[in-house]
Amino acid sequence: MLKKLGITASTRLVVLEPPPELPSLYGPLPEGTQRQPAVTASTTLVHLFVAQRDTLAQALAELRASLQPDAAVWVSWPKKASKVPTTVTEDVIRELALPLGYVDIKVCAVSEVWSGLKLVVRQALRGSAAG
Repeated sequence: MLKKLGITASTRLVVLEPPPELPSLYGPLPEGTQRQPAVTASTTLVHLFVAQRDTLAQALAELRASLQPDAAVWVSWPKKASKVPTTVTEDVIRELALPLGYVDIKVCAVSEVWSGLKLVVRQALRGSAAG
């Protein structure tokens, strides 16, 4: 799973709203990976677990304003088949992320419950702090 998410020895990782099963999803992190308690200017990857559209909209705006343009954001939401109540879908993520300057570059199954969509800042905007 870590390889799929791009978590490597050089990753400076922040996980927001982690589900209780996170340790079993990730397993041990690669030696050298830095797990940060909050987003900083050095964060290279954020993994956000979210089930509500409003929470997602607020989080994406805050992340776009605070992350470096070359950082990535994985948004994980409950799959329909999981029966977990949610107002987030892949289309909702795109609808909220694209106007902020994000583009999605990868989708994956994170677990039986969670799907994931990887967002990065559009290439043309990577020279500026916020879009």
